[in-house]
Amino acid sequence: MGWRERFEAPVAGVAGGKGGNWVRAAVARVTTPLLPDDYLHLVNPLWSARELRGRVVSVTPVTSDSATIVIAPGWGFSFDYHPGQYIGIGVQKGGRWAWRSYSLTSEPDSSVADRTVAITVKAMPEGFLSSHLVSGLTPGTVVRLAAPAGEFVLPDPLPEKLLFATAGSGITPIISMLRTMARRGQRVDAVLVHSAPEESDVLFADELRGYADAGLIDLKLRLTRTDGRVDATAFDDLVPDWAERQTWACGPSGFVDMLTGLFHDGGREDRLHVERFALERGAAGAQGGTVTFGRGGKTIEVDGASTLLEAGEEAGVLMPFGCRMGICQSCVVMLDKGCVRDLRTGVEHVEGERIQTCVSAAAGDCTLDV
Repeated sequence: MGWRERFEAPVAGVAGGKGGNWVRAAVARVTTPLLPDDYLHLVNPLWSARELRGRVVSVTPVTSDSATIVIAPGWGFSFDYHPGQYIGIGVQKGGRWAWRSYSLTSEPDSSVADRTVAITVKAMPEGFLSSHLVSGLTPGTVVRLAAPAGEFVLPDPLPEKLLFATAGSGITPIISMLRTMARRGQRVDAVLVHSAPEESDVLFADELRGYADAGLIDLKLRLTRTDGRVDATAFDDLVPDWAERQTWACGPSGFVDMLTGLFHDGGREDRLHVERFALERGAAGAQGGTVTFGRGGKTIEVDGASTLLEAGEEAGVLMPFGCRMGICQSCVVMLDKGCVRDLRTGVEHVEGERIQTCVSAAAGDCTLDV
């Protein structure tokens, strides 16, 4: 190790350029055992080079059970994201940090002075965090953030024939795409099929109709309580030329599974791009069991709907994680004993396999190498 590396050792894990770390290291030498970030936090909670933070600017109801949350990110957040990507948000509740990932409904535009981002959250009956975000979060709250990520993004250049297929809150990544297309003045042959239980449940209803009136999209709105669910037959009636279109689809697993089967049977899998929005808790069974964290020996009893990541955090075990949606692979650990179930697919994994703890639940007693 050279002299510079030894000098900067106290801040070796802190994000920042070489010049920035040189200054931080100099200050750290006289502030040890605390880092400069610890003092910066006292001045401004959003100043940190060790984690992304943000302050809640507003919480605005959209429907009776959803709200748009505007956040002003602090130092280190990149606004160079792509329409359709998601961010992770961490909120302290009940004495611990709870994390979820939500699609950005704001559009990336570095030219504006308003340096904020937005997510639109629908409160789920089984989701304590989503309910808190919609009805319990207040402006001024400081939250933790994970950088924008995800491959479900607006294509560039746009295909000549484009199809968006969404249901429920699956519209949230698409609204960012539509807002970006509108701002850029992009016009292609674009169709949006969107379904919701009834008119009052349609997120961004007026905005979507405005885009339809402006010729940005051909809007096909389906209210399932009166029109019935969108199955393969209904979808074929709504968009007869779907096989000719590049399609971006997001929504509940049943809706996405229907589309996946339709495109597979039609030999058009390469034209379908999907985002699975949320875990279907309990859909794959409710066995649960005792989870043992092998390195520390801690154990916890869990049901079949709680993820292993949530179980570890509840037990006070330091667990690796990233997107918390089964995408980034940051939470992968070895399953030493027992059996676990992937909540997205129902597929079971046994000892000796590497598993994603953020989308897996105990299918009986199991032991993790963590």
